Amino acid sequence: MYRLAAKAIKNAKRVTAFTGAGISVESGIPPFRGEEGLWSKYDPIFLDISYFHNHPLESWKLIKEIFYDFFGKAKPNTAHYALAAMERDGLLQAIITQNIDNLHQEAGSKTVYEFHGTSQYLICVHCAKKHHVSEIALDHLPPLCRECGHLLKPDFVFFGEPIPEPTNSLSFREAEIADVFILIGTTREIMPASMIPNLAKKRRATIIEVNPNETNYTYDITDIFLQDKATEAMFKLSQELGIANY
Repeated sequence: MYRLAAKAIKNAKRVTAFTGAGISVESGIPPFRGEEGLWSKYDPIFLDISYFHNHPLESWKLIKEIFYDFFGKAKPNTAHYALAAMERDGLLQAIITQNIDNLHQEAGSKTVYEFHGTSQYLICVHCAKKHHVSEIALDHLPPLCRECGHLLKPDFVFFGEPIPEPTNSLSFREAEIADVFILIGTTREIMPASMIPNLAKKRRATIIEVNPNETNYTYDITDIFLQDKATEAMFKLSQELGIANY
């Protein structure tokens, strides 16, 4: 199957990767859903946009604990580096990620569409000024905008917020023009992101799925199923593609 996947990638004019929580699990970032997911330990209400505006301090205490104190220590893994190497070698044109952890960029990927935004920036709810998180001290909560003094929120999508533009349009555009779509660590549980691979399939892209277990994609749209953990699968695929250094 790896040889078949490599052949499809080499013969394609445009290859796009579509990544979810599963690619970052081996970097120490747990998924949100499932038995070991964050929502089994935390009430997700703290990421509801209305709750955030009404209870900013309560929300920010958990945001800081989870996304900055804990997730902030994560580093890219083999799968992230393999995708960056594929892009470097002209075998991958873009990554659409549902993750907010910035690990693709840290690994060296250049064209990354962050469908749900990023934890790397904070945005003012009043003046929309963006601040890199390194510029804002999170020891005093909730953090306030340096420009106008109003509340800052992480620049990722909360429950009740729309997918940001132009990322939304660019992501669906990738599904329309790619010959090959590589799904890594995503299980078709989150809307509207789950619609993107469906559109790629409708446009007759070859769907390569990387997951340790079967998902809602596997028997519906997947053409080539690489049943392994993300790091193992991408290492094997890199070998078939002839990528030696990353």
